[in-house]
Parts: sequence; structure tokens; C-alpha cells
Amino acid sequence: MNKKVASLRIQNIIRTILKIFLFVFYRLEVLGLENIPAKGEVLICPNHVSAMDIFFVGVKMKRLVRWMAKAELWDNKILGRLIELLGAFPVRRGKGDVGAIRTSIELIGEGEVVGIFAEGHRVKTSLKRGYKIHSGAAMLAIKTSTPVIPVGVEGSGRLFGKVKVVFGEPYYIDADSTRDYKHAEYVEFSREIMRKAYGLVGQKVFDERGSK
Repeated sequence: MNKKVASLRIQNIIRTILKIFLFVFYRLEVLGLENIPAKGEVLICPNHVSAMDIFFVGVKMKRLVRWMAKAELWDNKILGRLIELLGAFPVRRGKGDVGAIRTSIELIGEGEVVGIFAEGHRVKTSLKRGYKIHSGAAMLAIKTSTPVIPVGVEGSGRLFGKVKVVFGEPYYIDADSTRDYKHAEYVEFSREIMRKAYGLVGQKVFDERGSK
């Protein structure tokens, strides 16, 4: 048995165990799975409310999501190896990680599903207070001409709590892939992704100043 086959078997075992765990210890509802294409590149962009989001979003998907996850998670070797087996790769936040962007572009070129949180971190405060949205999700989607699937996640992530995940319809950002947009413009495109994501669970997105 070669390493790739062995890795896939371990991956399938872990995903099965994880699926059982999530459906035993959470009241999980997942909607809109029909919006995920059976093949081809696509960018999954959920809102980020708990450390469990990558598991909630991916648990019922038939395709493996290659998550861009904060590098600090690899400080715990066991956790790092686990999420790596589940498709994640590290990104160093706030440092313009060119390597992570290059990895994302390569995966998209191979027709993979790439997952990225446009918020960059969990949003713990009220949406009305405003929070920072990053440019990376939109920039990646535009530069690679990849369709985006906004995903709405609702729930605290606490054991036995109710969690709702809704996949929206894939869409292409209305932008020119050959144009170099300003940072603020990419942020606004990312904000539109988040508007769609939060809208799927009946919430509104506010900007950094708290306005609609």
C-alpha cells in the first residue's frame, strides 16, 4: 500500500469518526448541499463563529475542503496533523503569506475545493459593532476566476448546541480578473461575499464603522 492510499484511508476513517461525533454531540442542520458542484474548482467562504466551523461546514460534504487555517493551530502537533489530514494548510495571518496564496492557487488549478474565512478570525462581538473583513477571499476568487459559494453558519459551537449551516448558490464576482484593484476594493468584494453568507442565516453585515 503506497502512502497516498494509506493517507486516504486514514482520512476517511477520521471523517467518519468526526461525522458520528458531530451528529451525537450537536444538533446540526446542513442545508444547500446541492449547490456544491460535483467536480471542478470552487471557493467556499463561510462566516466564522466558532473553532468548530471547518468541521461543521465540511462534515456532510462529499468533497474534501482544503482549508486555509491559521498557522498557530500547528503549534499543537496532534491538532495540526489532524486538520492536515482533513485538508487544511497553514497561513500566517497579518504577514502577507505568499506561500499560502500560492498553495491556494495551485489547489484551485487542480480543481480542488478551497475554503477561506474572509473575516480571518472568529467574530465574537455583535455584527452591529463592525469588524474587519480581509481582502484575500475576493482577491483569490477574482484572480483565478473561481466561483464562490457563500456559507452561512449559525451557532456557538458549544456541545449539544444547535448549529445551522447553509450553502448558498455558487456565483462569480463581477470583476475584471486582469485588473489590479486597490486593497479597499478587494475588501468590498469580500464584504459582499459575507453579506451573502450572513444573509443565508438571516443576519446582516455591518462595516467597521457600524453602518449598513
